[in-house]
Amino acid sequence: MAETTKPAVAKTALPKEIFAVEVKNHELLKLAYDAYLANSRTASATTKQRGEVSGGGIKPWKQKGTGRARFGSSRNPIWRGGGIVFGPRGNENYKIKITTLAKRVAIKQALTLANQSKLVHVLDFKTTGKTAEAIKFLSDNKLERRVLIVVDEKTPEILRATSNVRDILLVSTKYLSVYHILNADAVVISTKSLPILKDWLIRKEA
Repeated sequence: MAETTKPAVAKTALPKEIFAVEVKNHELLKLAYDAYLANSRTASATTKQRGEVSGGGIKPWKQKGTGRARFGSSRNPIWRGGGIVFGPRGNENYKIKITTLAKRVAIKQALTLANQSKLVHVLDFKTTGKTAEAIKFLSDNKLERRVLIVVDEKTPEILRATSNVRDILLVSTKYLSVYHILNADAVVISTKSLPILKDWLIRKEA
C-alpha cells in the first residue's frame, strides 16, 4: 500500500515593505530596544537622606577638647549608617521618547533581520486550550527555545494553552516591539496578523 503524503502547505508571501527594508545601521534598533527597557522600568529604589535616618539626636562628643573633628550627629552622610547623599528617591524618570514613525521603522528593520536569518514563519496555531497542543505545535514545526507568536487576538484558548509553556511568548500584533523580535529564536506570525501588521507599519503619515 502506497504511503500517503501530506499536502504541501502554500507559503504566504511576506510584504517586502515590512520584511525586506534597508537596514543601513543598527542605531535606530538600539534606540528602540533601549526605549522599551527604559519605559518598562519602575523607579522602585529609594534611599533615606540625613533627616530621615533614625537616631543621631545627640552630639557624638563635645565640640572642643577631644582632638577629633567636630560632629553634630552620627547620621552625617560620611558616617556609617548615616544618610545617603544624592541617592535614588523613587521619583526618577527613566523614560526614553521615540516617535511613532521611528518605532515603526525600527520594527520593520527588526523583522527584516529576522526574515534574513530565516526566523520568520507564517503559521496558524489552533488550539482548544490544552498545553499539550502548544508543545506539539512547537515540535511539529521544529521550533525550539524562545518562540514569539504574534496573533491578531489573544483568545482565552490560546492564552490557556501557552501560559505554562516557558519557550513561548504570546503578543498581539500591535503590541509587537523590537525587544520581542530581537530576543526571539523564531517569530511565528498568524495569517490574520499580516494584514493588521501591514496596515499598522505601512500607514501613510498625513
